[in-house]
Amino acid sequence: MVWIILIVCAVIFTPLAIIIVCTAPGIVPREAALAATKFYGLHCAHRGLHSEDQRIPENSLAAFAAARDRGYGVELDIRLTKDEQVIVFHDDDFARVCSVNKSVGDLEYSELSEMRLFGTGEKIPTLTEALNVLKDTPVIVELKYPGVRYAALCKKAAEILKSYGGHWCVESFDPRIMAWFKKNEPKVLRGQLSNPVRNDETPKLITVLLGNLMGNIISRPHFIAYSNEPYPLIVKLCMIMKPIKAVWTVKSADELEKCQKENDIIIFENFKPSARFTPNRR
Repeated sequence: MVWIILIVCAVIFTPLAIIIVCTAPGIVPREAALAATKFYGLHCAHRGLHSEDQRIPENSLAAFAAARDRGYGVELDIRLTKDEQVIVFHDDDFARVCSVNKSVGDLEYSELSEMRLFGTGEKIPTLTEALNVLKDTPVIVELKYPGVRYAALCKKAAEILKSYGGHWCVESFDPRIMAWFKKNEPKVLRGQLSNPVRNDETPKLITVLLGNLMGNIISRPHFIAYSNEPYPLIVKLCMIMKPIKAVWTVKSADELEKCQKENDIIIFENFKPSARFTPNRR
């Protein structure tokens, strides 16, 4: 009888223990906690305060200036060019934004510096140019995954961001990138981006693991930035461990109230909320 009870307990609790170990967030160090206080209750403009019609383009200096002037935080995306310049750009190619069928990693900065965003006069900014415009605005920097060159992106981004006068944090869908910061820049506030499993070109096992935050075992993020959708069960278990919670992307005032009750940081677009809100649990 005792053996049966032990076996039943093992069957029930071993998978739970594995999930807890794999998804547990990291302990926030003092320096990162100070930065976190600047983000609590902050509405962050997704790719800057761009317009839905892209007359003020996403990830442009104009969008960053507009967000700065209204007191918002900013979320932006960075990538690495062929000659290892850190630019602010979301997509892995220029087709959607610049009508050029070239990949970011295939061109040097001098080749893409003449491109313009969505047919406007706005160019693709470097991270340094964006930070110069943002001044002391709190900024969430998403590192896009450039394959095997992710370590070079991490190193160069960290070097640039350390000279920024405002508060900043980093996030990525790729737990290897956050693991790099955990090892090399442990005092930097870092976050794991995720969303429910999608049907895309990524192998199914990888999407299941990442969509359920199992990559936390190597990155130990301080905050979780999850898409504005219901959490899968394993993600709910992670949230019980009280990481800092961010949500992306809130696109209307109708969605905002619920998100404010459940999150510490809100990434929004296509409308203009107040600059700050009061998180329930902080």
